[in-house]
Amino acid sequence: MSDGSELLDAIRLGLRSGANVERAVGQQRYMKSEMPFLGLTSPQRHALLRPLLADPALRIETRSGWERSIRELWDGAEYREDRYAALALIRHRTYRSWRDPDVMPLVRHLIVTGAWWDYVDEVGNVVGDALLLDPEGEGLRMRAWAEDEDVWLRRSAIISQLRHGDDTDARLLSDVIEPNLDDREFFVRKAIGWALRQYARTDPAWVLAFVEAHGQRLSGLSRREALKHL
Repeated sequence: MSDGSELLDAIRLGLRSGANVERAVGQQRYMKSEMPFLGLTSPQRHALLRPLLADPALRIETRSGWERSIRELWDGAEYREDRYAALALIRHRTYRSWRDPDVMPLVRHLIVTGAWWDYVDEVGNVVGDALLLDPEGEGLRMRAWAEDEDVWLRRSAIISQLRHGDDTDARLLSDVIEPNLDDREFFVRKAIGWALRQYARTDPAWVLAFVEAHGQRLSGLSRREALKHL
């Protein structure tokens, strides 16, 4: 039975074997990151992680071991790629059954401590999984997050249903957007537009009515994004 230590060792060794110092400098500058990069491209990182995460010999057998491994990769990260690996681990299909409401304290930790769009938008898919499993309980959590002082929790609440399609709860979508209509933060305004644009694929009439009803309270950015394909 694996406790995750062998998997973490393999991940760290593999990531560091692909280091590219010159590329790493540019990546750190582009992402405005205090944490350095190793310099792997996204395709390189995915190609390296894919077989490791799918290897039965490295499979983490317990939920506690899985969550502990994610936290260790995340909190002990020396490079940004370590945290990308933690996100790949939490999202891997092998551990899908554990992406339920019980994982949300860990998810909140990743969002608040990550505090940047590349991390937050990736872990948002886990938020969406938990929400589908417990619409009532997680709906209450999303409404609370939508009014939290932390901008990244607010963004996460707003985009929590991006992949839900016909299962989108329009009332919840409205409830998480409305407290943020006057927020001037770019990442919140962008999230509002993104969430509305995505739901317009399912119910364009609802989105048009929402945009019309909220008039000038919607920022120009949010409005443009919401109506982009309408």
